[in-house]
Amino acid sequence: MKVRKENGKLIVPDQVTIPFIEGDGVGREITPVTQGVVNEAVAKAYKGKRTIGWKEVFAGEKSFRATGSWLPDETMDAFREYIVGIKGPLTTPIGGGMRSLNVALRQELDLYVCLRPVRWFKGVVSPVKEPQKVDMVIFRENTEDIYAGIEWQQGTPEAQKFLKFLTEEMGVKKVRFPETSSFGVKPVSIEGTERLVRAAIRYALANHRPGLTLVHKGNIMKFTEGGFRNWGYALAEREFAEEIKSGRLIINDVIADAFLQNTLLKPEAYSVVATLNLNGDYISDQLAAMVGGIGIAPGANINYDSGHAIFEATHGTAPDIAGKNIVNPSSLLLSSVMLLEYIGWNEAAAIVTSAMEATFESGEATSDLARFMPDGKSLGTKEFGENIMNKMNVS
Repeated sequence: MKVRKENGKLIVPDQVTIPFIEGDGVGREITPVTQGVVNEAVAKAYKGKRTIGWKEVFAGEKSFRATGSWLPDETMDAFREYIVGIKGPLTTPIGGGMRSLNVALRQELDLYVCLRPVRWFKGVVSPVKEPQKVDMVIFRENTEDIYAGIEWQQGTPEAQKFLKFLTEEMGVKKVRFPETSSFGVKPVSIEGTERLVRAAIRYALANHRPGLTLVHKGNIMKFTEGGFRNWGYALAEREFAEEIKSGRLIINDVIADAFLQNTLLKPEAYSVVATLNLNGDYISDQLAAMVGGIGIAPGANINYDSGHAIFEATHGTAPDIAGKNIVNPSSLLLSSVMLLEYIGWNEAAAIVTSAMEATFESGEATSDLARFMPDGKSLGTKEFGENIMNKMNVS
């Protein structure tokens, strides 16, 4: 049975079907481990009353070999129909065509929020002194900014045409080396800003988080990133005036480079962050490094209006270690926790999270993390998943 959305709410059947893309490279290892862990947590939490049926759909290299298409229409149709899905890492085709399968999925389904929660797990070694102070949720705008892919390559007729328009029609004199420049356009809209900031504020209020920070480079890009800042404040003041007045919502902003510094010096000052696409890319990876690395960084792409959501591993396909049973599945595991929380199966989500932390606390992890732990014990990918299942408890 399928997740559906009615009257603004997700309706989740007890026997729910979730489409998944296995992923390329290490995706073939982390996906079955993740499904096994999730199935065990659901069984322990609900004693058979709730189950997940996994429906495989195709994208990436596996899809191209089987169908000749990197992203078949049937896959897009399945994500549209079933509302909620999950995916492993995907190879981006080399040469012409789409820039990125991940970007294509986000844009086709208008998944305008890239949601990246960042927290530290006990037992994981961090490069910072007090990683327990890092507890942030990043709302990264997913459809605009330079990721819109509006570019013209140097030396092409299109680039020359664009240059002519800039200089002759718009009076632009600031292109330093016009004949050898490539060009890109950075769209940032009021609508795109407002729906992102609205979703971030609703999340902060629903989860009793102390405030929202708008991160931007509006001091330099005054009409795009500066617009993001101004439109974000305006939306908050217009739609959440009572929450601001009562102190339930505190909203502020910070320049992106200062934010990167501040998160190292006083990470506890930030809770929920809303930012543009490129800033969000940098920010989420830096924060992940502060709590142990991209290997334990989950992520989701969500349209809070339609309900559509795809949860994903945030790392790449890692072909150099694929098939060796050493890859860390934690990113996809924690993304599956986000999926469980999204559909309201919080008990199962908590079981996975607690078991993962118990594993890390015992000094057991895949080699990328275990090698830094005092007396760390390195586990293979499959063995790490089995260890998590063995540590599952129902409170």
